[in-house]
Amino acid sequence: MSELRFPENFVWGAATAAYQIEGAARDDGRGDSIWDTFSRTPGKVFAGHTGDVACDHYHRYADDVALMAELGLAAYRFSVAWPRIRPDGTGPVNPRGLDFYDRLTDALLDRGIDPIITLYHWDLPQTLQDRGGWTSRETAEHFADYALAVHARLGDRVHTWTTLNEPWCSAYLGYGNGVHAPGEQDAGSAFRAVHHLLLGHGLAARALRAAGARTIGITLNPADVAPADPGSAADAAAVRLVDGLQNRIFLDPLTGAGYPADVLEHVARMVEPTFVREGDEKVIAAPLDLLGINYYSPTYVAGRPDGAGSSAYPGTEGAVEFLPAAGPVTEMGWQIEPAGLTRLLERIATDYPGLPLMITENGGAFPDDTRLPDRDGRVDDADRIAYLDGHLRAAHEAISRGVDLRGYLVWSLLDNFEWAEGYRKRFGIVHVDYLDQRRTPKSSARWYQEVISRHGL
Repeated sequence: MSELRFPENFVWGAATAAYQIEGAARDDGRGDSIWDTFSRTPGKVFAGHTGDVACDHYHRYADDVALMAELGLAAYRFSVAWPRIRPDGTGPVNPRGLDFYDRLTDALLDRGIDPIITLYHWDLPQTLQDRGGWTSRETAEHFADYALAVHARLGDRVHTWTTLNEPWCSAYLGYGNGVHAPGEQDAGSAFRAVHHLLLGHGLAARALRAAGARTIGITLNPADVAPADPGSAADAAAVRLVDGLQNRIFLDPLTGAGYPADVLEHVARMVEPTFVREGDEKVIAAPLDLLGINYYSPTYVAGRPDGAGSSAYPGTEGAVEFLPAAGPVTEMGWQIEPAGLTRLLERIATDYPGLPLMITENGGAFPDDTRLPDRDGRVDDADRIAYLDGHLRAAHEAISRGVDLRGYLVWSLLDNFEWAEGYRKRFGIVHVDYLDQRRTPKSSARWYQEVISRHGL
């Protein structure tokens, strides 16, 4: 097989999220987040797991950064915990919370690793949720203030700023079907959250730009939505509906086109979109320097009048059937189809031209909990290597077709708290023993180290 080389300035890295790895849930003045509340509520998270300790990265960050350097990472995407910076969501800044990210940033830079900050990865301060959370316009305004507080401390060293991670999940899973924090189940609330998340992004992006931030972006989880039967008009309509709820409701307003008319018509069947005020779409369309793409699996749908739909896609009941995965799957049950990544990247590059892209998450959960380190300290995860190899080849194919793809950040550096799945699903290229916090690079970590060293496959 011939060698595949990536562009000279292509960035190799890894990604994590604060609540999934930091632990130290009550240290140094940190306030509660909606995930603290949700995970401590019986029946919400597998086996009652919480992020109270997680990977204890808060205390072990220096060792983790040393491991990143050993693997050759050029960039590390991490999120800042809003409740560490402003424990009640507003009010005075907690300097001890900022001190941690100060230390982490300096440790990364000392090792030649570029810090990429995500300002919001789902851990909303609980006090703001008590006042409506993302269903309230007030939260969007407070988010911009929080973003400025973080930039004031780190902006002299951090050059890439991502506002939100996967607002689709925050809105639809948190407020629509309730499988994520804060656990609400209301279609109207989900759409209000979509808008206020996007408004918060726009307000924060505008404030960061005025403060001198160099590169500003947002990370989405767009889907490659495909029909069960390419020749079916009903399936095409189902694709259009799901694509609107997953992709266009975010991408169109972010890139200046405003909310799509067909999506607003669909929303209006469940809630009158009076929460969209005059001028909001202009704020949301603040210029983007980078779009982060999180990709794991494609979505196949069929248009059926008796379709079960999905509570994660409000209003699809009686119109759409989401097809079960076909072929190989990850331990999450997600279909493994690298070609979907190529299609998705091409589609975004075509429909939203001129927007530099970065794969900010891509990886797979496999049964590593049954593959503890052997006597030689190895964790053989050949299935994860195959997954990553396939998706990197798909990314390379997109580049060869003209897509402006700037980098690849594997999800995830460490095994961690996998939200409602607790600790039973492992995405890391580094194994974490949750009893003693020992880190063991898996075979996939050593493979990725070689990819980085080779700058290709």
